[in-house]
Amino acid sequence: MTDQRSKLEFNKLQKRLRRNVGKAIMDFSMIEDGDKIMVCLSGGKDSYTLLDILMNLQKSAPVKFELIAVNLDQKQPGFPETVLPNYLSTLDIPFEIIEEDTYSVVKRVIPEGKTTCGLCSRLRRGVIYGWAERHGITKIALGHHRDDMIETLFLNMFFGGSMKSMPPKLKSDDGKHIVIRPLAYCKEKDIAQYAKAKNYPIIPCNLCGSQENLQRQNIKMMLQDWDRKYPGRIETIFKAMTNVAPSHLADNEIYDFKGLSQDVTSQKAGGDTLFDTPELNSSMLSEKDDSDETQQSNSIQFVNIG
Repeated sequence: MTDQRSKLEFNKLQKRLRRNVGKAIMDFSMIEDGDKIMVCLSGGKDSYTLLDILMNLQKSAPVKFELIAVNLDQKQPGFPETVLPNYLSTLDIPFEIIEEDTYSVVKRVIPEGKTTCGLCSRLRRGVIYGWAERHGITKIALGHHRDDMIETLFLNMFFGGSMKSMPPKLKSDDGKHIVIRPLAYCKEKDIAQYAKAKNYPIIPCNLCGSQENLQRQNIKMMLQDWDRKYPGRIETIFKAMTNVAPSHLADNEIYDFKGLSQDVTSQKAGGDTLFDTPELNSSMLSEKDDSDETQQSNSIQFVNIG
């Protein structure tokens, strides 16, 4: 591939990511004027890409907001502690490295060979929330993408007996923090391609080892297999996550099934669809051509991406 061709492909990829992030921000009102946003940087491809795209959007956004990159150094043995400070020092952005030895806690509490992700995540969240509160942070931005959200949906259905995922926007239990996921509409393969092109100094997570047998890895492989065999299925699944009908599920907490009664005055347009044949949207069965920039006119854009 020629340099010119590579540059063209990279520009298309960058525009696609910016467009998807901008749309997610608009759809869920993730960023408001005057926000002070803490971008959690782990050293992985997702958080690097998130920071890069948000910094790019910040330059031409219709609202003013601050960004601060924050990394939590969990004191893992062999962690390359100079990588992120060296990288962040090259950027025009304030940053903070929080040092907190959660590694020792996890290793002391979790038996050898057991999954450490749950406790590690809770400890990390506690440290991040505490720092955000002390420094006047209004939004906490995480690097989870579309594929993470779909994987979490299946994990909860298969192993947790619940139908929930990672929401694009979340309020913490105590009401003090708003968590946003601006990459909610972005595909992991696009992020991986972008990170490779940008040559980010990736830091792998070694706290839990490879843990190849984790159920999340099994779900990821299942979805990748579906994507190969049935192009468009992943897009349809994500579309379903944005198109929920509580009256056609079975949760009494979110829909009053017990209170249902005959009422001809409340008939809705379209009527009861219980016995209707499911409609298959052919546009969901194949990827759209992202080179067609005309599709941008169909949605509100957070910024003009050029």
